[in-house]
Amino acid sequence: MTGAAPPGRRPVVRRLAGLLGQPSARRFGLLLLLLAGFAVTLLLAPRPDAADLPRLADALGGYAPVAAVVGGALLLVALVPRTFVTLASGAIFGPVLGAAYALGAALLAAALGFAVGRLLGREFVAERVRGRLARLDGWFARQSVFGVITVRLLPIAGFGLVSYGYGTTGARVLPFLAGSVIASAPTAIGYAAIGAAVSSPGSINWYAAAPASLGLIASVLIIHRWWRAERQRRLGPT
Repeated sequence: MTGAAPPGRRPVVRRLAGLLGQPSARRFGLLLLLLAGFAVTLLLAPRPDAADLPRLADALGGYAPVAAVVGGALLLVALVPRTFVTLASGAIFGPVLGAAYALGAALLAAALGFAVGRLLGREFVAERVRGRLARLDGWFARQSVFGVITVRLLPIAGFGLVSYGYGTTGARVLPFLAGSVIASAPTAIGYAAIGAAVSSPGSINWYAAAPASLGLIASVLIIHRWWRAERQRRLGPT
């Protein structure tokens, strides 16, 4: 019969149809489509000229701070790398205000990404985690601010993608937001300073990169401390 699925594929088709009949699966599919759309847009969208960035603040006037925080947050949830957002913020507003607005954008983006991940993906994940995945989900649920900082500093995924991923776990929102901001602070200061220096040719100097270097050192120390704490927890009391 024309158009009929081969016998070997019928169970797969029925399983897929049954899966799509579940509201949680449809919401999770919407989350995946959203992320795929962001990824495609990121690849195809034109890159702005860095020399034009400082003029944006004058054009926006008194709305510039709000636009910086909200616009930066929307870029982050659209999977734009946080490095670019922070450099642009520094280039437009200078090292101090640029870092502050970049941190505000990171906080708002973390909240938005977490909320979307929780709304669209948590139920689907919770219904299906078993064994080691269930233990991993429990680990996320028990995480403190320090645990979130550790995950944020690991080079596993971009800022926005980590936010969505956290929302699909049992993680608590307040430690997640606090850890996200603390982990973002060192590089926000460093990259905003570099962005400000780049927008003013001839003003680049070694101390513009110092906060980022300190952030890297802090990241290594935090990861080492986390590894020791996890090792002691597994070994149990002696």
